[in-house]
Amino acid sequence: MVLGRLFGGAGSRAGHADSAAAKGQPDPDTAALRRIVAQLESLPAEQRKFVAGFAYILGRVANADMQILPEEVQLIERTVMDVAKLPEAEAVLVVEIALNHTALYGGTDNYVITREFARTVAREDLERLMRCAFAVGAADNTINAEESAELDEIGNELGFTDSEVRVFRAEFHDSFAAVREVRRALPAEHDAATGSVPSEDKTPG
Repeated sequence: MVLGRLFGGAGSRAGHADSAAAKGQPDPDTAALRRIVAQLESLPAEQRKFVAGFAYILGRVANADMQILPEEVQLIERTVMDVAKLPEAEAVLVVEIALNHTALYGGTDNYVITREFARTVAREDLERLMRCAFAVGAADNTINAEESAELDEIGNELGFTDSEVRVFRAEFHDSFAAVREVRRALPAEHDAATGSVPSEDKTPG
């Protein structure tokens, strides 16, 4: 999956591998991936830890409803590129690893990773992370109930009070699914109470 995201479809990847194997040559995809890994490993340890934690926590939000959407992945990748000043290929690899780990081990690792991140990161970076986390939840224009609950939990584990989390939440108020449902219901409730007919259904007398 990592190679497919970095270098194209699975078909072309398999073709490269078969061709390289037949000629006794190393797989160019593998060589390219190793170069990217080497570049990541050349970063200072604290920077690697920061990037990995940031990407993992954003992945928690994307995976909250057990369905990681392309819009969420793209936003996380762009965010990691911006926050960590990484080239695209390196950011994609970091995000891919983080999302896979979140999907496989999130239930047991979420608390430990998030609390450790909070312990070692400056307050302004934690605030930036929370805003990015809400943005990931709203990547498809709707923050659903599962994502909302996960965001509350992340905020708590990062050390924010309930009132502080509500401030972040207010910035994305219009993206919450519950808010949208209430707004959709309001015209119907108003019409039922007044006996009026929606404008599109009215016909000239």
